[in-house]
Amino acid sequence: MGSIEKLDIPLKGSAHPHAYFAEEEKGWHGYIEWEKYPEKQAKAAEILAQYSFAGEPEFQLAPIPETNPRIEGVRWKQYHAALGPTLKDIPQESWEIVKEEKAEDMIHILDFPYNGEPPRDRLIETTLTRNEDHFVRNHGGIPTINEDDYFLEVGGLVNKPMRLSMQDLKNEALFPRQTSVVSIQCSGTRRIEQIHEYPGDGDELINAPWGEGAIGTARWTGISLKKVIKYCGGLKDGAKHVEFMGVDTYFKKGKVYNYVVSVPWRKVKVHEVLLAWEMNGKPLPKIHGYPLRAVVYGYIGARSVKWLARINAIAGPSEAPIQKKEYLYYPSQVGKHNATYSDGFSIQNMPVSSAIMSPVDYAVIIHDGFITMKGWAYSGGGHWPVRVEVSGDGGSIWYETPYEQLSQKYYHAWRLWSIDLPVDAEGWLELVARCWDDALNTQPTFVRSTWSRPATAKRLKLLEAKGIPFHPITTPLSIDLEEDEEYETQKQRQGGRDPEE
Repeated sequence: MGSIEKLDIPLKGSAHPHAYFAEEEKGWHGYIEWEKYPEKQAKAAEILAQYSFAGEPEFQLAPIPETNPRIEGVRWKQYHAALGPTLKDIPQESWEIVKEEKAEDMIHILDFPYNGEPPRDRLIETTLTRNEDHFVRNHGGIPTINEDDYFLEVGGLVNKPMRLSMQDLKNEALFPRQTSVVSIQCSGTRRIEQIHEYPGDGDELINAPWGEGAIGTARWTGISLKKVIKYCGGLKDGAKHVEFMGVDTYFKKGKVYNYVVSVPWRKVKVHEVLLAWEMNGKPLPKIHGYPLRAVVYGYIGARSVKWLARINAIAGPSEAPIQKKEYLYYPSQVGKHNATYSDGFSIQNMPVSSAIMSPVDYAVIIHDGFITMKGWAYSGGGHWPVRVEVSGDGGSIWYETPYEQLSQKYYHAWRLWSIDLPVDAEGWLELVARCWDDALNTQPTFVRSTWSRPATAKRLKLLEAKGIPFHPITTPLSIDLEEDEEYETQKQRQGGRDPEE
């Protein structure tokens, strides 16, 4: 990374704006605090507005590059460079950490912020994913934090707000250790299959053409967040959610934030939120959140915040954009033409899922009446895979995977599977798999899409008034999909974002 001029970021005006944002703490390289300082956020937004940054990559209506990294992330690098010397080198520094800590043959989905998954065959070699092979989904650069300088702030609606050092957190006289085997999965897993069928927009969708490897399983060690909250005097009346802040810098629609999300207290009080400093018996790698991260059992990976700096007890789900405006699940008739944030609900518990890792699409197989299939199966929310079935004809006839060819059961982790599928046919075959979990959930068979006309007309009229093109369908809109007031009105009509009891 060089100077901002060398990045060739076109200016809307004639002069480069001065940008400097100091790091917040000694020994926390790469940590710029944004959430506490609205005036700093406004200044950053003002600077960003003076540039014309690179656009989003197109890999849905065009072939995915064969390069590795697949996508460079030019605009994200430009955002960092535009905000001055404390951030401009973070992309290159992050890439050096990738080379240091991840396997050489990782599939680099996105250079920066780093997204990567392992080769498919090695992912299913062992139940516990090697640290070097575990997928990474980062939303910003990788900070470098000295453990001796580290502290965790716990505040909000707790009775005794505290600042805890790593020495405090590791003191077993205060907090008993907890170790759990937990799978973490990105909600974008197998995205490339989806967009081949139905391209679309979305602030997260357009960043990473994930394959089947955006999932990994590790033995995590740390302490239960419930114990920490108890040490801080417990919750005040009205506290129903717990908010996490990671120190990485995050950009959305011309604004800058730290990475902030939340989980409901009910998840914490059953000891399913771990503050972890160890991964498979080793200190957390920097790329996975060193020195401390959250691990939220059975939830979307986006809630397992890395480089954890602050925890706040709050009354409702976080208002931060990552919680409120991203990782939302929409009905099939909702898309760029009519989506509002309140139309979607937050992805929390991960649904039942599975993937065929071998054979690969379009493989040429000379078989003797059997084809060996291998893969993984997972279900979140405390459910676990009970049965895996496969089919050689697209789902008409199913064969159950033998129990002895399923890996060990865990409450919060995947199972690996294999089967020798009987096959009589020759020619093209459609191999499919499905998982059943302990609650009899299984995977849907088809994806369909329809339209919602009144909302579509309203959206198209708005875009016309603002001079924003609707095409291509894969480019996210540059404006918010909904004003905060309208969002709150719609959520109240829907009975709130979460149940009351």
